[in-house]
Amino acid sequence: MHSGITRGSPAYRRLSWAMLLAGLATFSLLYSVQPLLPVFSAEYGVSAEAASLAVSLATAPMALLLIPAGILSDRIGRRPLMIGSLVAAAMLTILSAIMPGWETFLAMRFLTGVALAGIPAVAMTYLAEEVDAGSVGSAMGLYIAGSAIGGMSGRFGIALLTDWMGWRTAEAALGATSLIMAAAFWRTAPVSRLFVPRRDDLGAIGRSLKRLAGDAALPYLYAVAFLLMGALVTIYNYIGFRLTAPPFALGQSAVGAIFLLYLLGSASSTWFGGFAGRIGRRKVQWVPIALLLAGVLLTAPDRLELIILGLALITIGFFGGHSIASSWVGRRAMQDRALASACYLLFYYLGSSILGSVGGVAWTRGGWHGIVLFVGALAILSILAALRLVAVKPLPFPESGPTPELPPG
Repeated sequence: MHSGITRGSPAYRRLSWAMLLAGLATFSLLYSVQPLLPVFSAEYGVSAEAASLAVSLATAPMALLLIPAGILSDRIGRRPLMIGSLVAAAMLTILSAIMPGWETFLAMRFLTGVALAGIPAVAMTYLAEEVDAGSVGSAMGLYIAGSAIGGMSGRFGIALLTDWMGWRTAEAALGATSLIMAAAFWRTAPVSRLFVPRRDDLGAIGRSLKRLAGDAALPYLYAVAFLLMGALVTIYNYIGFRLTAPPFALGQSAVGAIFLLYLLGSASSTWFGGFAGRIGRRKVQWVPIALLLAGVLLTAPDRLELIILGLALITIGFFGGHSIASSWVGRRAMQDRALASACYLLFYYLGSSILGSVGGVAWTRGGWHGIVLFVGALAILSILAALRLVAVKPLPFPESGPTPELPPG
C-alpha cells in the first residue's frame, strides 16, 4: 500500500515544481490576450465588445467543461489529462498567432479554453490524492502562486513583447514557452500511485447539485463569484481602450504594466483571508467589495493618478472578496466539497465570459462612465449578496476543514 508523498522528499520537490509550472502556463495562456484587446480592435476593425470575445470565448468553454473534465479524469487519470491539456493549449496558442482572420483566431481561442479545462478541474484533486495530508498545503500554495504569477506575467509579458515584435510573434513565443513548460511538467510530475479509476454515478452528482443549490449560503457565494469576476474582467478588458486613447495615449507596454497591480491582489488575498478567519466571514465579506466599489468611482475622472489608485483598490477588493468567498465554499459544503468548489469556479469564469463581454456594450454606449455605472451596479449587487450572507445561520457543525483557496484568474 503506497503512502502519500511527504514534504522534503525528492518526489515532493518534483511535484511542487510541476504544479508551479502548470499554474504559470495555464493562466498565462488563458489571459495573455487581455491587454491586446485595443490592438485586435484596430487590426481587425471590430468593436470593443467584439474584441473582448478573445477572452470570453476561452473562459466560457473552460468554465462549462470543468465538471465534465473532472469526470473524465476519474476514468483516465489526473496526470495524463493535465499533460494533454497543457500540450494542446500551447499548440493552439501557437496556431492562433498565425491565423489570418478574426473568426479563425477566435476559433483557436475557443479550443484553447476547451483544452485548459483539464488543469483547474483536476489540479487540486491530483494533489489531494498523491500528497500526504500534512504536506498538501504548501504544494497547493505553489500551484496557486503559479496561477497568480502566470495571469500577471502573461498579460504584462505579452504587452511588452507586442511593443517590441508585434502581437503575433509575442503570442507564438508564449505558446512555445508553454510547450516547454508542458514538457517539464511531464518530466517532473510524479506518476499517480494512489489514483483508482472509477465511473461516476451521474445520479449521485445530480443529487449533490440539488443539495448545493438548496444550501442557505452557497447560491449567494456563487453569485458573489459571478459578479466580482465580471466586475474585475470588465475593468481590465476596457481600461486599455481608455488609456491608449487621448488624453493619456499610453503605449502598449505602459498599459500592460497595470497588471503588475495583481501583486497587491496576492497580498490582499492573504490578509483578508486571515482577517475573515479572526472576525468571521459573515461579518466581513462585504468589506473588500466596498473597497472595489470605491476604486471604481475613483477611476471616473480623467486623472491618471486617480485611475491607478482606483485600479489598485479594485484589485485589492476583488482578491480579498474572492479569498473569503472561495474558502467559505469548501467549509460550507462538507459532503460535496470538490463539486461545490467546481461549481464556484463555474460561476467565477462564467462571470468573466458573460459580464466581461456585456461590459463592452457599456463601453460602446457610454465610454468609461458607462463602465463605471455597469461595474458599480455589479459591485452593489455583490454587496447585497454579501449582506444577505450575514443572516445565514451557521451549520450545526463547525465549518472547518483543510480547504485551500481556489486559484485566482
